[in-house]
Amino acid sequence: MSLREPRETVNLAELYEQELMPWSRAQEAVGSGPLGPDVAAFLGTVRLNGRPHSAGVGPAEHDGHIYFTSGPGARKARNLAENPACTLSLRLPGIDLILEGEAERVLDPATIDQVAAAYREGGWPAERDGDALTAPYSAQSAGPPPWQLYRLNVRTAFGVALSEPHGASRWTF
Repeated sequence: MSLREPRETVNLAELYEQELMPWSRAQEAVGSGPLGPDVAAFLGTVRLNGRPHSAGVGPAEHDGHIYFTSGPGARKARNLAENPACTLSLRLPGIDLILEGEAERVLDPATIDQVAAAYREGGWPAERDGDALTAPYSAQSAGPPPWQLYRLNVRTAFGVALSEPHGASRWTF
């Protein structure tokens, strides 16, 4: 996710005579801070042998970017270490949003502190511990702390409207 405007927008719903869906609709649906437990969010990565892997994550928006965490031994972190290409699929109010790009491990202490604060505002008591996050608890499948922080550098996004006005668009950044 990025607050920057896409360099190209394609209407994927012309067949149904739907109007072009603006990027602002996706931005508004994401909002700011943690997306919360009511938002279905799945990170797609690729194993070394080419097989896909998908895992639920708890993303947060901060300063125009989407962040997520992973334990260093988790399959998603191991996959990203070998191949940072990934997708993040989100079911948001009024829109399904798929983000494609590369995940980048965040090591900057100030950014980790800021994203931890965003997670705390959403109810997860995350704190920076060196170059990662820790908390008294996380998702049952997350493994033990610390959890590494990743920023998704979005290259392409796809949106399908679930409510009026309907539409579907692809945005390239």
